[in-house]
Amino acid sequence: MKVILTKEIKNLGKEGDVKEVADGYARNYLLPRGLAVEATNTNIKAGEEKKQRVQKHKDREMADAEALRDKIDGKTVKVPARAGGGDKLFGAVTSREIAEFIHKEYRLDIDKKKIDLKDPIKHLGEYRVKLKIYPAVQAEIIVVVTAE
Repeated sequence: MKVILTKEIKNLGKEGDVKEVADGYARNYLLPRGLAVEATNTNIKAGEEKKQRVQKHKDREMADAEALRDKIDGKTVKVPARAGGGDKLFGAVTSREIAEFIHKEYRLDIDKKKIDLKDPIKHLGEYRVKLKIYPAVQAEIIVVVTAE
């Protein structure tokens, strides 16, 4: 029996794949659990349309991410912080604060989770920070931490 998978199934296939499976496996396991639907012409066309919609959505997100990268890549963000002796900060500069200063200076919304900061910045100076905007799109900014 031919079925269209509605969810990814280990050792069988990904969502949207058309697979030939045993009749009993389809009737007793896949169909009752909603893991697959029977592969009729109508269901196949609906699946193809859904794949096209998902692909268009991914393409749009990718284009938006590339536009954001072009706006922010190589920019400098100045972050004032309270500092003590020896260029050591009172506290630290985190990805949340960097995201806030990017928004203040450039009017761009960057999620703090997309800022790849291994450890919080605890000293004055200039740091190169990567932004993971989309899985395949990355940018790099320069964060300058100055004394307040």
